Amino acid sequence: MPAPLGKTPTKKMPKIDVFGLEGSQSTRAAVRFFRERRIVVRFVDIGKRPIAAPELRQFMDRLGAAALTDADVTTDRAALLARIRADPSLLRLPLVRHGDAVTAGPSETTWRAWLARPS
Repeated sequence: MPAPLGKTPTKKMPKIDVFGLEGSQSTRAAVRFFRERRIVVRFVDIGKRPIAAPELRQFMDRLGAAALTDADVTTDRAALLARIRADPSLLRLPLVRHGDAVTAGPSETTWRAWLARPS
């Protein structure tokens, strides 16, 4: 088990943002994945603080609407953004961002690749 980690990231540490629900098992697993590797993550509980529209648009632009939700995505983009902001449980959690790279849902192989890349 790694030594306890402070809450202050170092300059060498990658900048990781995790968006999810506190009660979500996959979100807790993502935070634990990075914590076990001694990386401080910025966790945003979208149940308490809704994800900002520009951040959500970034995920949608990079991954597509189908990759973000498990629900029917036949509605237009603006309506889908409004539905997701109103009901975050529609999202495939966690949403993880590292620089310009993003993932939706549990994706440990991608996260490992991010950490293996030199800064």
